[in-house]
Amino acid sequence: MTMRFAFVLYPGVEPIDLAALGVLSMARRVLPELEFFTVAREAGLVELANGLRVDADHAYEDCPTVDWLVVPGGPGWPSAANDSALLSFIRERADTTGVMSVCTGAMILAATGLLDGRSATTKVQVLAGEATPLALLAEQYPAVTVTTALVVDGGQIITGGGVSLCMDTMLYLLRRSFSAELVDEVERVLEYRAAAEANRQRLPTVLPME
Repeated sequence: MTMRFAFVLYPGVEPIDLAALGVLSMARRVLPELEFFTVAREAGLVELANGLRVDADHAYEDCPTVDWLVVPGGPGWPSAANDSALLSFIRERADTTGVMSVCTGAMILAATGLLDGRSATTKVQVLAGEATPLALLAEQYPAVTVTTALVVDGGQIITGGGVSLCMDTMLYLLRRSFSAELVDEVERVLEYRAAAEANRQRLPTVLPME
């Protein structure tokens, strides 16, 4: 059974957040049924944080059906959270598609209203003097129950922790869908087993019933 992902691109995405896509790329060696592509307001080049340009495969209007829409974070999130076309695209897809945010992508999900009445997490660690996105999420969206976590699993909406934890969030989703043995093998091939286990030990995973 094919499992398909669309990664949302917008100006200012942090490239490391696309490590979640890298997890899928490596995972295809073990799980060849995985498919993925990128989507943006318009197909073509999107400039990410610090100048990296990525070629988006599809525009919102011609984005194929997927199982999961992945919303990354990055310094461009404040503008993205005010982009009506992006917010509408996410809301429309959420009716029939799972939505997963990584890092400050949760701030964009919060702006859609999809996190209202739900628990969510986002990036915690920042430079000295900066406000944490976790604190901003709590301040700006009081209808969201904000928590420090590795992953918050809300069923069809998943939020993950900051930066490199995008890898752990994607691995968590794969564990929801495939056997532990297969995902253990993905972690081994990624040379990420020790890091993944350490992150699971130091941060909680919040499930829907919690």
